[in-house]
Amino acid sequence: MTDAIFLSAGVPDPKRGPQYAKTADTVAIAAAVSALVHVTLGRRLLVWGGQPAITPMIWSIADGLGTDYGGWVTLYQSKHFRDDYPEDNQRFQNVTYTDDVGRDREQSLRLMRERMFSDFNFTAAVFIGGMGGIVDEFTLLQTLQPKATLLPVVSTGGAVHDIARSMGNVPSDLCEDLDYIALFHRHLGVSVKEIRYRTPDEQPHAVADRLWRPLNPGSQAP
Repeated sequence: MTDAIFLSAGVPDPKRGPQYAKTADTVAIAAAVSALVHVTLGRRLLVWGGQPAITPMIWSIADGLGTDYGGWVTLYQSKHFRDDYPEDNQRFQNVTYTDDVGRDREQSLRLMRERMFSDFNFTAAVFIGGMGGIVDEFTLLQTLQPKATLLPVVSTGGAVHDIARSMGNVPSDLCEDLDYIALFHRHLGVSVKEIRYRTPDEQPHAVADRLWRPLNPGSQAP
């Protein structure tokens, strides 16, 4: 299976999840999602389940980085929500649609998540903000991909607080460090020297071959 990083994120709705909205920091959620895309795009494959508030956010960030975002991101969407698809779905070239199971929301989401967690080998999973859905994804991911590194960004609030409590031992910087770009570089093992490639096919297999090197030993990085 192809290696990838999984994103589970959302902006809590005060009407549907007031307990999550109470602690959520929407500015921090947007900043963390933006930082994750900045660190990974053109360097690592990013996968997530369609979330109306997150999909447009990722599209707007990806649009300015000069890479083929359709090659570097994969979005999953259940046909159960076909009437609520964000318009941005049309901009992503590789949306994977999963079946509506008996018009049942929970069964349809379960199928979508099982498909996501079967199609890729997730080296890491990042959890940002969100409501009960990201807790469900966390629980299922632990079962289906127990080797994935789990990164709840606790400072964004929302349902990640529940995930952090269930893990019990979360690195302090996931709770306190608001420099999300540096945070993700550290925890995802992505060097700041890694070159962004336009498509995954252009990226060398060995990480050491992806690093920027000066043409002359005495020259400085731009």
